[in-house]
Amino acid sequence: MTPDILWLFVLALAVFAGILSGVPVMLAIAGAPTLVALVAASAGQFDMGYFQAVPQRVFGVMSNPLLLAVPLFVLMGLLLEKSQQAEKMLKSLTAALGGNQSALALAVVLVSALIAASTGIIGATIVMLGTITLPALLNAGINKHMSSGLICASGTLGQIIPPSIVLILLGDQVSNAYFEAQQEAGNFAPDPVTVGDLFAGALLPGFLLVAFYAGYVLLRLRGKASETDAPPAKSDASILELIKNIAPTLGLIVAVLGSILVGVATPTEAAGVGVAGALVIAAAGQGRKTAQIASACAVLAVLLLALRQSGIFGLEFDGGKIAWTGATIISLTLIVLLGALLAAVIAALPRREVLVSALSETVVITGMIFGIVIAASILSLVFRGFNGDEHVAELLQSLPGGAYGMLLLTMLVIFLLGFILEFVEIIFIVVPIVGPIILQSDISPVWFAVLIALNLQTSFLTPPFGFALFYFRSVAPDAIKTRDIYVAVLPFVVLQLFALALVAAVPAMATWLPDVLFK
Repeated sequence: MTPDILWLFVLALAVFAGILSGVPVMLAIAGAPTLVALVAASAGQFDMGYFQAVPQRVFGVMSNPLLLAVPLFVLMGLLLEKSQQAEKMLKSLTAALGGNQSALALAVVLVSALIAASTGIIGATIVMLGTITLPALLNAGINKHMSSGLICASGTLGQIIPPSIVLILLGDQVSNAYFEAQQEAGNFAPDPVTVGDLFAGALLPGFLLVAFYAGYVLLRLRGKASETDAPPAKSDASILELIKNIAPTLGLIVAVLGSILVGVATPTEAAGVGVAGALVIAAAGQGRKTAQIASACAVLAVLLLALRQSGIFGLEFDGGKIAWTGATIISLTLIVLLGALLAAVIAALPRREVLVSALSETVVITGMIFGIVIAASILSLVFRGFNGDEHVAELLQSLPGGAYGMLLLTMLVIFLLGFILEFVEIIFIVVPIVGPIILQSDISPVWFAVLIALNLQTSFLTPPFGFALFYFRSVAPDAIKTRDIYVAVLPFVVLQLFALALVAAVPAMATWLPDVLFK
């Protein structure tokens, strides 16, 4: 065993020991490699010059316009969650579909898919689902294992259904890995891999996962009526109320995701629009006339912009005396939009639990994500200082099966790491190491990224450190033991692995839509 390999083993043990010790993950990922590097340097086995690249890497992370979408999408989700928009959707759809166990459980899956496409904040989604739907599921006679597993699994859909924080972070890392791989292969002008590609690629697999959950629910609960004396009402809420509660969020999803997929806006621009829309929806939900008028004005302004884009405006009367110029329409529309947003902010400010709470939680979540990103870059530098990238390349290239053998091992490693690490650490530790090697082959970077995203989906449900399990434990009654939660999620982990295997066997499920939209 060479000294480099020995030090790499020490590095791996130090990082995992730091994470398992309870030290904040960011400090463990950055601190353990730094200590190992110092010890190795004192023995003449490490060049401390690698640390000169740290400021440049930090600056690169902070100035990356793509990563700016992360705090914006987090804020968008928290505004919708804090304003109870997600809760309204859940209650209205549950009431509309209520009547038997299957309908109630199916409502949880469908609303979770809508929430996933609008918020993607796992903790908030699971706490909300656990608080609102768990008593209803148990009262309807659905056993604790089915109820717990359904809530935990449905609450994690936001990590695969775009717009997803996982896909944004993956887009940044896979894009860098693909560019590096193509340069190594002699292609110095490769087609870029964008987050839009990944959003389009993850849509069908995301809906596939929703279909699997729904099918499993219907299969397990088919024909079973509610066992309570007072089953959920078929619907006291009218269809109009159901549309009223779902339409704003659905419209926001279409506007944000649609603008990315058709190429009208970048993810960062679309995230900015999403925050503005979520702010207007949150303010309108307060029941204030000012906020509702602002919401109507904002919708009208967006329609005017769409009409202008379509070319309906631009009519000129004889002699050019009166002309609707594009600049005039856009200027007036922007004034209306800004006024609507200002009115929305004023309406939301009195309720600190909405705007202020969403802003403060956004800062915390964003700080955690970017702290781990920077820490992972330090780990990557130390790893390269011990020639870890060369040793990994030699290991992967010695595997049978070529590139697909490498891919299989990578998926296995990511699945195992999901038992003890969070998705951010896995993305920024694993992808920079294996990505440049695997993507030198004919493997599609979009397919590669979607497979990783589906694999990471399981990390939220696998004990002992699955975050969905922790969030659900915080709202579950004492009658549901931790062991019950672990058992409850197993069928859904199997469904996720089956979806992963299906997408692996049929790459077109991830590559077809991006090819149609962007080629």
